[in-house]
Formats: sequence, C-alpha cells, structure tokens
Amino acid sequence: MPDLPPSGRGTLAIVGNAPGLDAGAAIDGAACVVRFNNAPGFGGRTGSRVTHLALVNRGGQMREWLTDPHFLARPVVQRAEAFILPFPMLPAEHNRPEQICWTREALALLASLGRPVHVLSEDLHRAAWTRLASPGATERPNPSTGFLVTLALLLGRPAEQGAVEVHGFGFDGWPGHPWAAERAWFRQAEAAGHIRLHPCPA
Repeated sequence: MPDLPPSGRGTLAIVGNAPGLDAGAAIDGAACVVRFNNAPGFGGRTGSRVTHLALVNRGGQMREWLTDPHFLARPVVQRAEAFILPFPMLPAEHNRPEQICWTREALALLASLGRPVHVLSEDLHRAAWTRLASPGATERPNPSTGFLVTLALLLGRPAEQGAVEVHGFGFDGWPGHPWAAERAWFRQAEAAGHIRLHPCPA
C-alpha cells in the first residue's frame, strides 16, 4: 500500500465535516490536505485543495456511492491525488447475510482513476481501540473515520514535521461512535504538541 501523507510531505491539514467551517485560505496553504467522504464546503469556504480523500468503506454511505453514476465525477473525487479506506476488508464469511463491507467494490470503482488507495490495517484499529476503550470495558469502541485517519497519520508522521492542523472536527454525529473519548484524545494530542485544533465557530 502507498505511504500516507506524513512521510516527508511537510505541512498537513486534516479537514473534518463539522458545519460552520470557514478556513479555506489556511487549509489550502498546507502541503497535504486530507478530507472526508462528501467533504461539504469543498471548493468554497473550506478551500479547494485535496491530496487525500478518506471514504468510509462500510455501511450505507459507500453502498450509495457505488450506485451513483456521477460519483467519480465529483470535484473532490476528481482532484484527490490518493484515497484512504478506513476499514480493512472483511472475510466473506463475516460479510453476510447482510453485506456491510464494500472494500472490494470500492477498490474496483476507484481503480479506474489510477490513483493510490490506502486501506487502514487491523493493527491500526487495535491501536484505536486501545486509546478509546473505557477502563474495564468489555466491548470494543467503534471509532469514527475521522479518528482512525487522524491516528494513522500521526503514527506515521516524523516528529520534525511539526503539529498537524486539524480543522472542523465537531465530535458529533452517529451515536455509535465514542465522541467523548475521541474529543479527549484530540485534546491530549494537542496538549502534547502533536496537533493544533481549529474548532468551528459556535
């Protein structure tokens, strides 16, 4: 799999999808710009650059994209230099009776663009579970795509590259994600100098 952006690529901006984000100039000034899914505001108030686009490859959102004949023509897809799929491919026996993993189909769809695709590993997911699990918990937390991709980028980023600029993370959305734990982890990463959080206006 191709390297993720931190490998010697300079300034890195990670752009979440929280409403109210208006930081186009700062985002477009980064050497690498990572965006997510439908990337609301792209081409306007959130800037017009994208080097890596993370696309959730499990669940209904990817299933919807696969049936959209115009998905590959979307500006954010066309301009992305590479793609990140946050979930590893499930074995066939774990992907039925209802299909939830669309990794194989997503790889086939994106292949026509001829650009690198990085699929995050089981090891990365285990690292995420360790960081987000509550003390004494018996169930694994279900990290968000934003958390998984940010963790992967930080783990692969040389310290001398400096802090990552994180824009537009609202820590809200689907109730199955551990938002409070993710928010706490981001704040710890900021306190340690690994990231700079740029929240949206209230």
